[in-house]
Order: sequence, then structure tokens, then C-alpha cells
Amino acid sequence: MIHVYTQIEQGHRWLQRYRGRPSVFACILGFTATGLIPGISAAGATPEDRQYTAIADAEFLYKGPQPQPQYPLPPLQAGASPVLISRAVVEALGIPVYLFNAGLPQPPTVPVIDLEGAPAQCLSGGNALPLATVKHLWEQGLIWGQKLAASIPDGYLILGECVVGGTTTALAILTGLGVPAAGKVNSSHPSCNHAQKWAVVEAGLKAFRSRGDEEHPFQDPLHLVAAIGDPMQIAVAGMAIAASRTCGVMLAGGTQMLAVYALMQALGRQYSLSWEPEQVVVGTTRWVAEDPTGDTVGLAKTISPVPLLGTGLSFAPSRYPQLRAYEQGYVKEGMGAGGCAIAAHLTQGWHQEQLLQAIEMLIERC
Repeated sequence: MIHVYTQIEQGHRWLQRYRGRPSVFACILGFTATGLIPGISAAGATPEDRQYTAIADAEFLYKGPQPQPQYPLPPLQAGASPVLISRAVVEALGIPVYLFNAGLPQPPTVPVIDLEGAPAQCLSGGNALPLATVKHLWEQGLIWGQKLAASIPDGYLILGECVVGGTTTALAILTGLGVPAAGKVNSSHPSCNHAQKWAVVEAGLKAFRSRGDEEHPFQDPLHLVAAIGDPMQIAVAGMAIAASRTCGVMLAGGTQMLAVYALMQALGRQYSLSWEPEQVVVGTTRWVAEDPTGDTVGLAKTISPVPLLGTGLSFAPSRYPQLRAYEQGYVKEGMGAGGCAIAAHLTQGWHQEQLLQAIEMLIERC
């Protein structure tokens, strides 16, 4: 039920080390106005819906199904929010959950740890976040990574995210770091909108470079995030670097977490930081890892030495059409869904039938 796609030996060592060990789930919420571009994301049927996706997902992750949620899960073009997977796992297994607000347009409706960040402007302007905000989120990430790791010294930390439009900011960060990621990232669409994403990233890079003539404008990764990133990326990078020193870390996501890993590498080099790459893996769904319209495995190999893990969860036998839509390429991942599914296999030994049953029982209550 857990497939290791890259860095096979390192990935299996990580799985062996943390099999049966406890976990903690931290989900970092952020926002980029990039997600409001028409058609850029399917994580909400309209740009208006996408403004509230992270807030609605956080409410559901924390409270589960409610008769009158303050923010109902937003309608999608097809499928259902991946938070159904995450909630089913953390509820059944009793995994502690921490929610972090790295930069949302409005406060969530459930208890969160406010990192005092800010929502990002559209990356196409090349001026996504104030540098001071990026530095603050970086410092907060380092602090909270250490705190979270201290709560689970014999286990592993699952770091998830919710940023609508985040695969586009991920493409931007990877490109800025010199990773050839064009045409390789994923999206919530059944067929990735590579041309649209690349046009946005090119505009952002051009806008940033037009404001100066630096030979290497992105030498400092913090400046890169300020130009074309989003608030989640830098916060999670800090958390993962600090936590890796004393516990296992699973970056729970696809393209976005591969970008975070590349950012961690760059930050470690830039600031001579000690961290433990052997302690870190990226964990996602097979819908991402095996997406024929992207190249997640190739991207992970380019960013080497990161192990890419994937849950074998299938919705093909589900009686719910909104789940079967995942098998047609819709949604794929989000809110740490793949990482939580991997935790169910790893920590509790759950198989396909148990995991699917837990998710469908949750849907029945919605």
C-alpha cells in the first residue's frame, strides 16, 4: 500500500524506521492571488469559491461533518475535497492535528496557530510578498518545527498544506532555483494546464528581473519566495529543516512539497544550516505520482536525493461518484491527504478496504 518511486533504498529505510511509530499532523494554510486566475485551479469551481477553499477545508479537518458549517466545502468541477481522506484518517487513528495560518485573506473559523504572515499577491507581478514577511515566516517555521518535533521524538511529523494555485507558485519556485520543472508539475485538473502555468511564471520572472539588473537575482532563496512564491512554502521549509534534526518528516503533498524540498536544499546551502535529509521524504497519492499529464517522478529525480512515496489507495471500487472522479484525474491531492493515507498504512497497517471504508463512512455523515 506504500510505493517508493525514487531513492528506493533511502525511502525503504525511512519506512522501516517509522513503521508502527506515532505521528503528528500539521497543516499549513496559505493563499496566493494566483489561485484567482480563471481556470488556473480546480480547487473550487469559481475564483470566488477558491477564496474560501483553505478556510472550509480547515473547518472540516478540525470539526468533521457539521449540520450547518460556517464555510461548507466549496463545489468542485468534479470530485470531492481531499480533506475527506485526511479527516477520515486523523479521526480514526487519533492523530494530533495542528493548523497554521501562514497567510490567509481572513481568519479561519477553527483554532489555528497564527504565524502572522500575509496572503501573497499574484506571482505574475514578480512581487508576491514583502521580504520582511518572508523572513518572519521563515523564522517562525524554524521555531515551530523544533516545537512540533519535541512533541513526537520517537515518531514523525506530517506536514501538509492548503494553497489554491500552489502548483503554479511551486513551478515558479522550482524554475527560480534552476530546476527544469516546466511541463512536469501537477494540478487539480484532470489534464494539467501547463501552458497557462508557464505563462504566469514567465510573467513573474520577467516582472521581477525588470526591476533590477542583478546577474543572479535569485541567489538568496528568501528573495525568490518574496518575488514569486507563497506564504506556505517558506514556513514549511523552516519547519521541516528544524524538525528533521530530531524526528522524521513527511512532506505531505506532490509538486508543492517537491518545491518545498528544493527550497530547503537552497536555504541549507545559503545559510549553512544543519539538517538531516535522510529524515525527510515526500509523501503523496498515486494519482499525483502516476499522473500521465505531469512527471512527478522525473521531477523528484531531478531534485534528488528526495524519496517520493505514494499511497496505493484506489477509489475505483467506491460507490460514490465524487470519489471515483479521482480515478479520472480530478483533484488528486491536498490537505496532506496522501501523507495521511500513508500514515494509516504505516502506523496502523491499514489496507485498501479499511481506508476506503473509513472515507466512505465519513461521506455518509456529510
